[in-house]
Amino acid sequence: MTTNAPQPEVLRYTAFSENPDGGNPAGVVLDASGLDDGDMLAIAAELGYSESAFLTAHPGERAYGVRYFSPKAEVPFCGHATVAAAIALAERNGPGELVFATRAGTVPVEVAEEGGTVRATLTSVEPHVDEIADADLAEALAALGWPAADLDPAFPPRIAFAGARHLVLAAATRARLADLTYDFPRLEALMHRLDLTTVQLVWRESATVFHVRDPFPVGGVVEDPATGAAAAAFGAYAREFGLVPEDAVLTLLQGEDLGRPGELTVTLRAGDPRVRVSGAGARIG
Repeated sequence: MTTNAPQPEVLRYTAFSENPDGGNPAGVVLDASGLDDGDMLAIAAELGYSESAFLTAHPGERAYGVRYFSPKAEVPFCGHATVAAAIALAERNGPGELVFATRAGTVPVEVAEEGGTVRATLTSVEPHVDEIADADLAEALAALGWPAADLDPAFPPRIAFAGARHLVLAAATRARLADLTYDFPRLEALMHRLDLTTVQLVWRESATVFHVRDPFPVGGVVEDPATGAAAAAFGAYAREFGLVPEDAVLTLLQGEDLGRPGELTVTLRAGDPRVRVSGAGARIG
């Protein structure tokens, strides 16, 4: 972007909450056609949100190319910035179906008004779940300061993907999940080596309700307040291990420990490997 080029409009939205003070804030640039990689990274860094979405025109009706940047690097996919961008578009062009072309693949998004609340639902790329080596798991637990005995044995540690890679670890108690003080450089180094976007920390409250937290040191953020990509990955993980039915609607509560409560709805459909993640959103300021 040259110094004489017009400055892009940078919008601020929160995702997975109707309250601007809840959920996860994201920057949204609806026309990033004049920006290069350095420009987008600089805007994301100045905003300081965990991610920002940058949209460009893409062939097809209501279709957009989307790139996502944290304050430190580009990420292949971001769920909360997808929801934020979709709601921003709906406020200008009306609700309906959208198509986002991302580095991770094509992500359909549907925006609808439900009872006066605008909600966006993204459909993930096809997910998969991978093993984690014992040594890598031990290093992750050491960086978190979690004894192995604090893990819930019903949830095997795995790396889950639904657009980005997330290490899924389940706490045996809510108190364990609430006590999150980790070695930032140590966890960041491991995550870079394993190509992880976040660590998805989970505690199961009931059959369909989970509390989650997501350290995000590779993005330059201690913790992500609401993580749609990790929610999609977790849905695929939970289904693969029979922790939930093949047809299920899960509620993930995130951000409570940060003072930014949000709610993510994860929908699984039998016969369809993809995962749907939905939530509300609101403009900030």
